[in-house]
Amino acid sequence: QVQLVESGGGLVQAGGSLRLSCAASGRTFSSDAMGWFRQAPGKEREFVAGISRSGKSQGYADSVKGRFAISRDNAKNTVYLQMNSLKPEDTAVYYCAARPGRGGGYYTRVVEYDDWGPGTQVTVSS
Repeated sequence: QVQLVESGGGLVQAGGSLRLSCAASGRTFSSDAMGWFRQAPGKEREFVAGISRSGKSQGYADSVKGRFAISRDNAKNTVYLQMNSLKPEDTAVYYCAARPGRGGGYYTRVVEYDDWGPGTQVTVSS
């Protein structure tokens, strides 16, 4: 099992930027595909971005494509989510997730991930 801890959330005005980090421990980080998800009040948890074990393959939800960027540093056991041009509808709790290596791509469904962090709140004011 891997332990995940997100950081970097906060309050930002619309149009602003935030960078989320997720530090992993307890398992070889480079063995895991990683993902970012978010959950707004009253809504289901939804996929935001995913990255393969090597970092060569990435994918995004249509709602964030062109504004968000996922990256990873396997030497630091950390995955990042750079969020630009933030909108009020991006307000949510953001979760980092890990999937032990069983393939070479990224994954978009909640059920495909084994381990989750506690989440970090992102609030975008209009």
